[in-house]
Amino acid sequence: HELVAGALQSSGLNPHLLELELTESAMIGMDDYRRYTDAIRDLGVALAIDDFGTGYSSLSYLHTLQVDTLKIDQSFVRQTPEDKDSAAIVRAIAMLGTSLGLKTTAEGVETQAQSEFITDEGCDQLQGYLISRPVPLEAITALFASSPLALTA
Repeated sequence: HELVAGALQSSGLNPHLLELELTESAMIGMDDYRRYTDAIRDLGVALAIDDFGTGYSSLSYLHTLQVDTLKIDQSFVRQTPEDKDSAAIVRAIAMLGTSLGLKTTAEGVETQAQSEFITDEGCDQLQGYLISRPVPLEAITALFASSPLALTA
């Protein structure tokens, strides 16, 4: 957590604007993940479990860790809405997140049909090529300014 605190201090970034993503497998490898994640959250930084549903998916992590977001892995999202099993998994994770008061982010959204399905299922955020391909840091401001999905303060 000292590294994150130092980066926040040197950058001047408001900690509430930062969300760190932890994979399930990374948490398994941590000796004291609760102490680490509590220290990060104490800084005001949000935490997300990335690729949820592809690792160990222990529900005890959702109970033990104080995370803010579940990120639904693209391997499920990309097969929706056509594949009924993937659709059921996305639906279940979105419902789980909502029930626990967590945000849900669908990764790998590439089509309008996927976007509509994900939104209808209650996911809070979309991430993927439908929104934008990765862009250099310098282009972010221009991207948001020109996007119909532009962020508002």
